[in-house]
Amino acid sequence: MKVFVTRAIPAKALENLTHSGHEVEVSKFDRILTGQELIEKGKDCDAILSLLTDKITPEVIDQLGDKIKIISNYAVGFDNIDVAYATEKGIVITNTPCDEVNESVAEMTWAMMLALARRVVEADQVTRQGAYKGWEPAIFLGQLLRGKTLGIIGMGRIGGMVAKRAKGFEMQVLYSNRSRDEKAEQETGAQFVEMDQLLSESDFLSLHVPLTDETRGMVNKEKFDKMKHGVILINTARGPIIKEQDLVEALRDGKVGGAGMDVYENEPIINPELVAMENVIMTPHIGSATHEAREAMGKLAVDALLQTFQDQMPGNIVNKDVWEKRRK
Repeated sequence: MKVFVTRAIPAKALENLTHSGHEVEVSKFDRILTGQELIEKGKDCDAILSLLTDKITPEVIDQLGDKIKIISNYAVGFDNIDVAYATEKGIVITNTPCDEVNESVAEMTWAMMLALARRVVEADQVTRQGAYKGWEPAIFLGQLLRGKTLGIIGMGRIGGMVAKRAKGFEMQVLYSNRSRDEKAEQETGAQFVEMDQLLSESDFLSLHVPLTDETRGMVNKEKFDKMKHGVILINTARGPIIKEQDLVEALRDGKVGGAGMDVYENEPIINPELVAMENVIMTPHIGSATHEAREAMGKLAVDALLQTFQDQMPGNIVNKDVWEKRRK
């Protein structure tokens, strides 16, 4: 089988793929490929190992040719792929959900929450600039997490892990989800509430929903107006869930007291007003960037390819309905 990997990934699993006896080509560019570059290299391949930055549209799928059997996406999300069209064409789509990724993103969420609550980044910058002249009683006052309310939008695997860690800080946890999750409530002590109540009572608010037509732009002016004044907002999910200009205005007005952003509405372009704000922490989409997560993701992505080649349905298949009518 012929496989094209759109970008080198930091995982030992890639070595297993290149030594598997299949014809494997890894992109020589350490950057995002253009659509045309992806088509030129992926055309007539049996499989593509893609990244979340690869936009695999119906047009790209058509031009890749009729040999493509599987697109293994090195990411938990798969909003970069038109899954419905791929299914229609008989192409298997897989992703890389695993506890290592969930733990990494959950820990990143807490890192941002703590850093914003205690103004760590601001204090670090001032100290590095030589402005620290000695202890002062009112310098960089932050807030305790103990006794505060954490609101979680999306009680999936990552949201649940974030909620579990709130116990250690003795925080009350509210969550909003498409449906109530009694198992998560038993494990975390979280309380299921309607969205309006969650917004009005949360001191900290964390987003953990996938990007869909329903969630795109869901955190907007209407939602900000309902939030508790001074709320700290964390987004380690997907950037387009938040309307960034509405967030800028909420930060400017003090409605949002601080924001932790690992993802952006028009990634990698960032609203310049956000960049200029001291109460905003910005990171370059590194929520799952741990050695453990990247290795686990690589193994899942490669295993999915090899299993499909052996006519074994991968456990991490996204479009299970395609299996019986898949390309062989």
